[in-house]
Amino acid sequence: MGIGRKIGLNDDKGVTVAILLALIIVAAVVTGYFAFARTQPTGYSTIYLLDSQKNAADYPVTLIANQNSTFSVYVDVQNHLGGSGNQTYQVLEKITPNLENFPVDVTPTQTYNVSVGNGATWQTQSTVTLNQPGSYSVVYELWHYNYATQAYEFTGDYVILNIQVQS
Repeated sequence: MGIGRKIGLNDDKGVTVAILLALIIVAAVVTGYFAFARTQPTGYSTIYLLDSQKNAADYPVTLIANQNSTFSVYVDVQNHLGGSGNQTYQVLEKITPNLENFPVDVTPTQTYNVSVGNGATWQTQSTVTLNQPGSYSVVYELWHYNYATQAYEFTGDYVILNIQVQS
């Protein structure tokens, strides 16, 4: 308070100045943190399905064996990993009556090998025919090529269509 009186501040003005200085210091620390210390968001890849009209709406649910037993969907893969080069992916289509874990432990019915640039989307139409009555899961798994190990690795990304085939 001695310094405040020497420069002409009374007790009320001194408290106000102290609070103002504290707010300026806190604002500077918070601004510095967000400007210098924050981490960049991690990149990601994604896989999704669109119906035959390229909408995320009317997916097939029920098929009739040997009559209406075929359907088509669009499979899309997006690369948001960053960087300037293309990313190599593998999309595995698998059909199983018993969905227990991921990746699904059955032989793929279709394999798509694709290269996708950063920020780009790859799309293909996938046609599936199921003629045996029962409940099925049609799974599309996304695998990423690891250049260090020279092998594809499961990304943990997948999409599932649950289909009922009636006789």
